[in-house]
Amino acid sequence: MKSLIETDRLSKRYNGFQAVEDLSLSVNKGEIYGFIGLNGSGKTTTIRMLLGMIKPTSGTCFIYGKKVNLRNYAIWEKVGYMVETPYAYPELTVKENLHAFRRLRLISNPDVVDQVIDRLNLTPYADKKAKNLSLGNAQRLGIAKALLHKPGILILDEPVNGLDPAGIVEIREFLQELAFNEGIAIFISSHLLTEIARIATKVGIIHQGRLVQEVEAAQLHLLLNQRLVLGVREKTQALEVMASAGFVSSLNKDGFIETYDVNAIKRPDDVARFLVHQGHSPTKLAVEEEDLETYFLRLIGQKGDKLL
Repeated sequence: MKSLIETDRLSKRYNGFQAVEDLSLSVNKGEIYGFIGLNGSGKTTTIRMLLGMIKPTSGTCFIYGKKVNLRNYAIWEKVGYMVETPYAYPELTVKENLHAFRRLRLISNPDVVDQVIDRLNLTPYADKKAKNLSLGNAQRLGIAKALLHKPGILILDEPVNGLDPAGIVEIREFLQELAFNEGIAIFISSHLLTEIARIATKVGIIHQGRLVQEVEAAQLHLLLNQRLVLGVREKTQALEVMASAGFVSSLNKDGFIETYDVNAIKRPDDVARFLVHQGHSPTKLAVEEEDLETYFLRLIGQKGDKLL
């Protein structure tokens, strides 16, 4: 199947700063590609090159199999996009903004505005000025503009910013419907790996301009570290007992013993019986799996409790 979106060794350099380096990826019809990275990692630069807003230093972008350049302007007729902060005319209402954009897109049927307002649950805000919208509803308006001309490709930069949890779930289900039921190829960037993993079919992680990992979203859980966490009263002695049995263990920041030994993780009950036999009955015994954000930080060599 021919990819609808493709980059081939895409690179962008600004005055000695390498924003994107040798980036190759592809998105097929009906796929949702989650593009993950910290702020400043090269996500928006990549999207701007995909959309022809900036020219690559080297490498090539393809949309519908055609090279992205000024000569192939017809490809944008089937591409919807929202980059960074969604733009709207502040003094116009939601409906007026969409009608203005409809005319810019040369869409003759005015009914498409009411249809997209309904799909994005913007009906209660149709007559509200854009400047008075919440950040979440401004995001919805941006997505509505991107979908007005019924594109086959949708490129979205941080589309769930400002949405409350219910709104995030709503947009997630909406995007999945577009991809799985209507065959739209969706390229979506974010710094929230956990949320994107729920939306995407494939995840690409970019750091300092380079694609450091690409994986099917359904396989992400296989990459997460597991550990066996033990609570005991006499920690030092219990650590020595664990070491004597061949389990490399340590005390974590919460004062619990933890080990990443595969045998211990697979057979925690045997470890518990062993400790009881040695006079160190566990007060806690749990196999824990790292969350996706922790995995992301570990992958890119960062430390901290949350992403920037």
